Amino acid sequence: MYFKDTSIQLSKIIESNVDSIVKNWLAEKIDTVISEKSVKTLYLTYSLIGSKVDLQGEFNIDAVQDDLKEYILLQNGNIRQLTRMYLLINVLEADEVFFSPKIANIIQVADTSELETFLKFLILLPNPEKYKTAAVDSLRTNISIVFNAIAFNNPYPGKYFDESQWNQMYLKTAFMQGDLSAIKDIDKRANKDLARIISDYAHERWAASRDIDPYFWRPVTKFLNNDLLKDMQRLLQSENAAENEAAALCLFNSGLKEGQEILKAHPELIENVKNKTISWNSLKR
Repeated sequence: MYFKDTSIQLSKIIESNVDSIVKNWLAEKIDTVISEKSVKTLYLTYSLIGSKVDLQGEFNIDAVQDDLKEYILLQNGNIRQLTRMYLLINVLEADEVFFSPKIANIIQVADTSELETFLKFLILLPNPEKYKTAAVDSLRTNISIVFNAIAFNNPYPGKYFDESQWNQMYLKTAFMQGDLSAIKDIDKRANKDLARIISDYAHERWAASRDIDPYFWRPVTKFLNNDLLKDMQRLLQSENAAENEAAALCLFNSGLKEGQEILKAHPELIENVKNKTISWNSLKR
């Protein structure tokens, strides 16, 4: 698992944030799902948590380990979402062979908020790679809250998506004008094919006189070729300072002699990259 002792940690969160009536109700439902292998009760309980678990009051996660706490905060998680994941984890720990395919099908019955929870915290499940089909299917949606749940601040795609799937997610984020900087593992998952796709997409946008998020260029850094070097020169000539900075970051960090030569005409950009006045963080929206 991506985090250790996830079920135990989530139980501590529930203990600190849920009243005894709801805790008893949840325990009874989990027992019923496991003992009767009731898929209907599983789906119904997953949904009913939305009305049973109150979001009012302070959300206390002090009892959990720092890495999980950091992830919950990064995902702006709440007690309702974590209670839903606690349910899924418990039934999987009881009988993963039986319940895994049923949980994979939860996207067929979940509403938008329930699906958002599932995708945001998919990494918490035992053997989360089993749910890759559901995660990849979510890339097809035009509902931003669902797409963002898998794409933003989520280690799942970087860990489990293949190259084509990851490239699709990155490009669709740009197409939906989403926050590219919220995608994890960009440098790690950058690839030659994505660099080509980025250039092709940029040329389409330019031909239509449309802007491009300067952050979009980050994955091309280690894959600059003659065509991409021409793109970098165009960015350096742009009246948009952020595009100048994106080109400087790509060229400076590319390791290419040709890139350094192009940058020589822009000593101020070189200096700003060196002293970290310019960075990909500074280009975040």
